Amino acid sequence: MQRSLKLVPSGLSPPPKPMKPLLFLAEAFINTFGITQPTPEAADRAAKFIAALMGLVILGVLGVGVAALYILVHH
Repeated sequence: MQRSLKLVPSGLSPPPKPMKPLLFLAEAFINTFGITQPTPEAADRAAKFIAALMGLVILGVLGVGVAALYILVHH
């Protein structure tokens, strides 16, 4: 007779699911600025939008840094 393995003892809730970094970032942004909690689909969309904006900011900072280095080296 084989016994089934219980991962969660009775009476306890299952462990929380691991949170995706982008969703964590979106949730932190939403909670920080007091925005109404979105639906899961809207939260996914917000996470992608925030990640895209952060990517653009990083590219902009890198571009300014490269331009500054170029100007310093060639003048």
